[in-house]
Amino acid sequence: MTSKRLAGALMLALAFAFVSPAHSQPSPSLEQAFANALTPVPAGSLNVTGAFYVPAYSSVLLSQGKLRVGFAVTLNVHNASQDKPLVLRRIAYFDGNGNLVEDYLKQPIALKPFATIEIYVPEQDVRAGTGANFVVDWASVGEIAEPVVEALMLGSVGNRHFSFISQGRTIKIVGGK
Repeated sequence: MTSKRLAGALMLALAFAFVSPAHSQPSPSLEQAFANALTPVPAGSLNVTGAFYVPAYSSVLLSQGKLRVGFAVTLNVHNASQDKPLVLRRIAYFDGNGNLVEDYLKQPIALKPFATIEIYVPEQDVRAGTGANFVVDWASVGEIAEPVVEALMLGSVGNRHFSFISQGRTIKIVGGK
């Protein structure tokens, strides 16, 4: 390939990078992105509540701590109920020091029965570091099947590709008398 063709191809690639839809349009809100999975928040008393803690490894240290590998993280929140909406009160992303990185909900939302929403953290987003985690607070009007909350991590080093799942754990107060 001649240097003129190489320069032309490089300029064309750069032009597409700067005008691609991913770069020119703001990301839709959670409510907009998953509008078909949502329903109005129930008017009754939200008397059943719970919370999940979900470890999310946005980066992992390898090679005796000398190499940091970034992972894309997708948090999935599934309403496991077949007949009741699941109200999500908070979806918060924290770093390894316990500092809030991002709060994804401005107000509570309700998932339709068997519906799912997801939060995506790109591989390049290393704000939360190796100790990243999510907290998901939920509620319901009356008894409901416990939601399923998990994070999927995807990443690669050289020609090796890695994926793993971290399941959410119910936040409970333990110990005492």
